[in-house]
Order: sequence, then C-alpha cells, then structure tokens
Amino acid sequence: MATSFNALCSDFYINQKLALKMDLPTGRETVLDLFDRVRKFRPAMNRFRRYDGELALESAPSDGQYDWVALRQTAARSGTVNPESLAEAYQLHRLLLEVAPFYLSISPLDVDYLELMFGFDLEASGNHDDIVFDALFAESPLGRVVDSDRFIALDVQPFFTFALDAERKVQVNFEVKTRATEAEGGEEAPAPGEGGPDEPISVFLSLRRLGPIDGVEDLLKIFESLASAAEQIVSERVIPHLILPINKAISSRSR
Repeated sequence: MATSFNALCSDFYINQKLALKMDLPTGRETVLDLFDRVRKFRPAMNRFRRYDGELALESAPSDGQYDWVALRQTAARSGTVNPESLAEAYQLHRLLLEVAPFYLSISPLDVDYLELMFGFDLEASGNHDDIVFDALFAESPLGRVVDSDRFIALDVQPFFTFALDAERKVQVNFEVKTRATEAEGGEEAPAPGEGGPDEPISVFLSLRRLGPIDGVEDLLKIFESLASAAEQIVSERVIPHLILPINKAISSRSR
C-alpha cells in the first residue's frame, strides 16, 4: 500500500511519537545501548547525530528512503521515509515501543500520549495558499466569503481535530501545511505563501491516543489500533478529499 501512496506525492513518511510527562534519561550508556539495539535490528541505521535538543540515529538516504529514531527531553520518536511497504515502516515503530520502556525506564503513568502520523509532500511552485484555497474551499460556503478577484491568499492552512471515541482519548488531526521560500543573495523576496520548486505542500494525518495507560505492554496494542484506523482514514478520507483535489489544483497551474 505504501507504494501506491508514493505514487500520489513526492515523499511519503510515517512518524511515531511517544510523548512523556517526565524527562528521559540522557546518560551516555543509556542512550548508546538503546541505539545499539536499534542498529542491530536495522544495520543501515549507523549514523549518530546531535541536533538542537535531540539525539538521533539515522540511516543514510538511499533512493529517497531512510529511517530514524530520535530522543528529545520528553519524547522518543521514530520515522521512516518512502518505505517500500507499510509493514516495513511499522517494524521500526514497533521495535521502539518494545525496547524504549526498558532502556529508558518509562512507566505507564509517564505516558502522555502515543501519536502516529502519515505525511504526504506534494511538489508545488507558486502560491501554495492559493492552490490549497482553490482545491479545498473555492466552491464551499466558507470560500464564498472571499472575493478571489480582489484578495490574495496569504495563509490557508486548514487544521481540524476530532475525537474517535466518546471518551475523547483517541484524537485525529487533519492538517495542510503551506510553505514560503525566503529570498537569498539580495533577490527580491517571493510573495507570502510563494513556494519554490523544492518546497512542498504537506498533508498530515495524525492519530493520538492519550495516556495514561495500564501497562507499557499496551503500547503495541495501541499502535496496532492507531495504524489500522489511520490506514482506513487515509484511504477513505485523506486521499479523495485532500490529496487528490490539491494535486488537481497543482496540475491545473502547470499546464
């Protein structure tokens, strides 16, 4: 299924975030032992990197594909970019949920939430906000508030949050992200929302299960539930009602 997703966008990725209420341990031995365990599972993940507030283990990009695991102050995260299949992507996320609680001393009470995110990057030049407005709002009652002949779209980034259960412990977020490119070398700055050829419009679907949980072993069950719901929502909602309309609007401007 991931292969079919890749056909709809320039990059497709699945990220996971285990958010915690207390700070993670940052000792050398603890972090390196966890990363060594991940590297044994995926030998290509052999690049240890430091970022601002984050330690990461990554694989080198190959044909646009790569994996990563990262630790922040209160979160353990993992991601896979352009996976060959959903099953391949899920393997890395499951591994982190299996081993992180033991290497990082994570308690069930410590879990703030577990989040699974499907991301789609759509290559687009020109005014990203105008593209998204035309694709998603132009023919809607909300879109008719705007006179498109007089107004220039500057910030059109819809974001919606809904609950999937009566207790509101499982929340789903839909988000469309537009980007602007800053001018370099004294060139004239592009108009707000004006994306360069390497700047994508991104579509995100995030499912979040709020904590606390009964036991750390429940993390895998929660992950399976989020993954199953995410696949269904992507196929039935995100692709037909977000990605395809935006792709159509992008194509109409390239003719």
